[in-house]
Amino acid sequence: MRIGVAGVGRIGTMHAANLTALPQVDEVLLYDPVPGRAEVAATADGARAVSDLDELLSASDGVLVATPTDTHPALVRACLAAGTPVLCEKPIAADLAAMRALVDEIEATNVPVLVGFQRRFDPAMVELRRRVVTGELGAIYHVRTTGFDASPPDFAYLPSSGGIFRDLLIHDLDAIPWLVGEPVVEVYASGSVQVNEAFAQADDVDNAVVLLRFAGGTHAVISGGRHDPLGYDHRIEVLGARDSVAVGLDGRTPLHTDLNSNDNAYPGFPERFRHAYRNEMLVFTEVLAGRADNPSPARDSLVSLGLADACEKSRRTGQPVRSDQ
Repeated sequence: MRIGVAGVGRIGTMHAANLTALPQVDEVLLYDPVPGRAEVAATADGARAVSDLDELLSASDGVLVATPTDTHPALVRACLAAGTPVLCEKPIAADLAAMRALVDEIEATNVPVLVGFQRRFDPAMVELRRRVVTGELGAIYHVRTTGFDASPPDFAYLPSSGGIFRDLLIHDLDAIPWLVGEPVVEVYASGSVQVNEAFAQADDVDNAVVLLRFAGGTHAVISGGRHDPLGYDHRIEVLGARDSVAVGLDGRTPLHTDLNSNDNAYPGFPERFRHAYRNEMLVFTEVLAGRADNPSPARDSLVSLGLADACEKSRRTGQPVRSDQ
């Protein structure tokens, strides 16, 4: 099996390294529109650089798209035209109208398209969802997530980031409905600027809280922000009628527990979700081989992006927003 990687920045290079470690992958092919970039990455990863996108598509059994967001729709469509399965980093399109059109095109074909919400591939999250689906937790009363970057992103990135709900908390807005299995009927969000005025200048916030109300009565609370002085923190807790489960609360969680220090906290998302990213590549190859179902189909991305837009509207108006997902 040969897998192509389009885009060899930080995330694409990580994916390429994980792919080369899989025994079922015979070759990893790298393409990047920046001249020379793929060749440098190929030397580091033990992969092979190709000269253009056409060569990548024709030589690959599947393609991973890790280029900037504004290029995703065109690259996904190129994969569809070539009949090449694709795993695309989130989001597959920057706005709901463009995403709806692309999802319709995807579903009109038989080409597998996976969206790279890595938490859906995290073994612990997969097990948590199994327990929810099988009823082991009972009726879900409450979900709570925490998501904080260790350090703020490059301030030059902020104007094009899409804002905290689309960029950072979109993962929670994807994972929570996936776990609960019901539609969100109401959204309330609040945000503030506490880390740096650069966020205000970009018409964004750097700390936020979201309340989701589901059709069956379950509530979810999301809290997140752009700076945690101890490290990268992402946790999820699910309280049910029969059991209560937490994922991401371990010896590397950046917390001082009982005032004891933690000197080995996660420095960033690649370390916190190392197992998720590795399993993501494994599952992609299993989908290509016809041995696994797609755990992150394109249509599901409409839910998280719609919720992100509702969060932004609520933050700006100070009012709850009815969800039409």
